[in-house]
Amino acid sequence: MPGEGGKTDMERIGLFSEMEYITVGDKYVSPYNRPFNEAASKNRQMLPGGTKEMSNLQAGYFDPQFVRIFEGEGYLNLNQVRRRYMMAESKKNIGKAFIPSSGEKKPSGLGSYYGTIGGPVPFFSAQLRPRDKYQPPGKNLYTNPGKKGTGYGYANVTIGKQLSHSADFYDAAKLNYKKDNEEHHRLLKGLPFKLNLYPKDYFDNNPYFLETPLPPLKREEKKENLLKPFKPSSPGKKAGGMKAGTFEPYPAHSADPYVVKVGKVIPGKGEKIFHPPNGPKSRPIESIMALNIKRALNVKNQKAVSADILGKQLVF
Repeated sequence: MPGEGGKTDMERIGLFSEMEYITVGDKYVSPYNRPFNEAASKNRQMLPGGTKEMSNLQAGYFDPQFVRIFEGEGYLNLNQVRRRYMMAESKKNIGKAFIPSSGEKKPSGLGSYYGTIGGPVPFFSAQLRPRDKYQPPGKNLYTNPGKKGTGYGYANVTIGKQLSHSADFYDAAKLNYKKDNEEHHRLLKGLPFKLNLYPKDYFDNNPYFLETPLPPLKREEKKENLLKPFKPSSPGKKAGGMKAGTFEPYPAHSADPYVVKVGKVIPGKGEKIFHPPNGPKSRPIESIMALNIKRALNVKNQKAVSADILGKQLVF
């Protein structure tokens, strides 16, 4: 539509013509069925010759001819170059070359000084020192042999002399005490002083004191108990296989006559014996494990539980 100033929209934007719609009239193609590279299946494609394997032939290289790197150079001896380098380095040495020691020496045995720095020590030498000539000591003191006996009841067996016997009276202590007591009473001038005004208590010291004697005690006569404990005549007899513990004597043996046993009588049809019915019969009972499984697994959660069980089996 023409705008202001009589210009169309295309002229005002600056375009020569309106953009074309390339998808107008095309058939609908689903994005799921659309090929990834549609041009790869049309017309002729580039056919490479495949990968080349490394070999000693020229076909394994890109160049048609093997080209040398060092071509036209002179021959160089590496041993000669190495020797020249060693001679140049040896001229830098100021003195002689360092020679290491021959290494530590190993001991030849226990107590050997081979390989040590200081060598043998004279203080630890096993050689004996010079000693003076041995002079035995003098003879021991000769004495008489010891006397037999322990001293108790044997005379003249101690070091000192035997003690002389001194007489000792049997009641010497008693006689001495009697003499001292008589001498003490002889020196006394009179009797001991006693005062009659010594105070006394209001009551006697012994409240149970009586002037008249107490009557004799009455002793209760003990009645003789005529009742005696019951004692059975003899202990109970034990059954020993001979019927000795029964109250009555064992009955005499009576010979049983031989009697023919009567056969079993089968009742007729009309005379049937009454047999009581059996008790209640047991019924099948479900286990607790199966009951818990039925409670945990029902119609509503059957699919979810079976999927979980299948997943655990796949994991393990």
